[in-house]
Amino acid sequence: MSEDDALVSDRSGFELPLLLLGGFRSLIDELHVRLARQGHEQARPIHGFALQALGQEGVTISELGRRLGVSKQAAAKTAANLERLGYASRVRHPKDGRAWVLAATARGIEMLTLSAAAFEELRQLWIDELGERRVNALENDLETMLGRHGPQPIADTPGWLN
Repeated sequence: MSEDDALVSDRSGFELPLLLLGGFRSLIDELHVRLARQGHEQARPIHGFALQALGQEGVTISELGRRLGVSKQAAAKTAANLERLGYASRVRHPKDGRAWVLAATARGIEMLTLSAAAFEELRQLWIDELGERRVNALENDLETMLGRHGPQPIADTPGWLN
């Protein structure tokens, strides 16, 4: 029996999205357990998406909403939470002194850096359990399937989930 034969399943089609979502949730939940141990106990998944959406230069609240796929009001609420937690602050727009942009603070950058390291560790746990070949194959297969539908913006996932 080949390895491919051993992977044959009689699962129903609806199980695939649930398994993908479950894998995503398990990674994100474990990330937040680790972040909490490192001083980021109030960090939530939306904070990571939003900090990534800020980019290097920061963005206006309207642009944050567009990047996250949420309303300006929802973006303003997220921005206020980021500021309250010390992950971002409002600074003068570099090209328009009348406008403000939301930019990541050192604490926000720290959270993203810790997240990146945690994701490397979590990926390694999957490799330890499944083997490097299978994890690489899974990633390659997902990339192939996503590519068939054109580029899928990941940053707007919060709005898409709503």
